[in-house]
Amino acid sequence: MVPKNYIQTLAKKNTRADGRKFDEFRKPITVEYSVSAKSAEGSARVTIGDTVVVAGVKTELATPYPDSPDEGSIMVNAELLPMSSPEFESGPPSIDSIELSRVVDRGIRESKALDFKKLCLRVGEKMWIIMIDIYPINASGNLFDAAALAAVAALKNAKFPKVGEKDVIDYKNLSDKSLPFTFMPVSCTVLKIGDKFLVDPIRDEELAADARLSVTFTEEGKICAMQKGGQKQLTHDEVLAMIDLAAVKAAELRKCL
Repeated sequence: MVPKNYIQTLAKKNTRADGRKFDEFRKPITVEYSVSAKSAEGSARVTIGDTVVVAGVKTELATPYPDSPDEGSIMVNAELLPMSSPEFESGPPSIDSIELSRVVDRGIRESKALDFKKLCLRVGEKMWIIMIDIYPINASGNLFDAAALAAVAALKNAKFPKVGEKDVIDYKNLSDKSLPFTFMPVSCTVLKIGDKFLVDPIRDEELAADARLSVTFTEEGKICAMQKGGQKQLTHDEVLAMIDLAAVKAAELRKCL
């Protein structure tokens, strides 16, 4: 692990530990589809540099919630596996895994990219719940962007299973019907170290950061979700600068889909 003050000193000198520019993502950035076709209705694996994340989509029929009887729903779960990083431990969900789940969930939910009303089969009786499971395979920094990209790719890849009499789901046979996923929201996370802003942080940079801002954008470039992290506050101008940088880099990430 690189000392925190070393990362901060490098930032003051306008450089990074791995030699990248502040606005440069690691390479390669790849998106692979149907990586778990036998166990999920949709799946994808995203690689950003050394960071690798897999996302799977499962579907389930349930009774709609009382406050939204004509809509379906989603559930996002991120499991930080010990095999992906020595920092992670087995057991109940950690604060980090809960935050990761919520950031991905909010980006999809608030973008309105998934038509919840089309997930309702019968008002007040049956709806589809879309469950998105996220598994980092190698956690080498920037899980927020990798997980969000993997979740969107898995939703894009997913097909509904066939449904027989009495709403019995045949998970072994998928239909040709895709999820009502109309566009792809993409998230980009910007870190603040000193007075510098940078994207796609490695883990040492995340530990040295003063603040973090994850921003999710629609395809039209509209902001649909934000999450601030880190111990220090951000000024109004800093937030705007971080959003501007995130917008440019999110558009680059979207091309990978």
